[in-house]
Amino acid sequence: MEDINDVHNLDMAGNSKQYIVVCLGAEQYGIDIKYVDNIVRNQRITRVPKAQHYFKGVINLRGEIIPVMSLRLKFGLAPDEFTNATRIIIIKLETQSAIGIIVDEVKEVVTLAGNSIDKATTSDPSDPLVQYLSGVGKHNDGLISLLNISAVIMGREGKDVV
Repeated sequence: MEDINDVHNLDMAGNSKQYIVVCLGAEQYGIDIKYVDNIVRNQRITRVPKAQHYFKGVINLRGEIIPVMSLRLKFGLAPDEFTNATRIIIIKLETQSAIGIIVDEVKEVVTLAGNSIDKATTSDPSDPLVQYLSGVGKHNDGLISLLNISAVIMGREGKDVV
């Protein structure tokens, strides 16, 4: 009987995922930790002409040139205000090179079990933000909007941001 319980516990652990919780204004968003390569302090961003409005430019991170985008602008929020808490999260998807995303603050790493994550739903299916969410996680007394990071980076058109 104990073996069955052990298998059940392993299955529950297998359904859990770790997310880095970031803030954009008062909202909390979760990014699947498997895509996070690095978190760096704000750096000098070199502008690139004729890029999308949410594409801020590029940074040089240890000799690698990394494009950087603003989540705030991508989501239609107020422009970024750079503070001591502002961070650039370096994301690496399997199919493409690294990209940086600017967030107001990195809060913590949380582990969410599968049963504490609900699918993202909305009363307005045309809401552009919904396409960027994979679900909503319940953690302590708060909710965390879980980002579908590949949709955020690839964009509505299915094209790279750069």
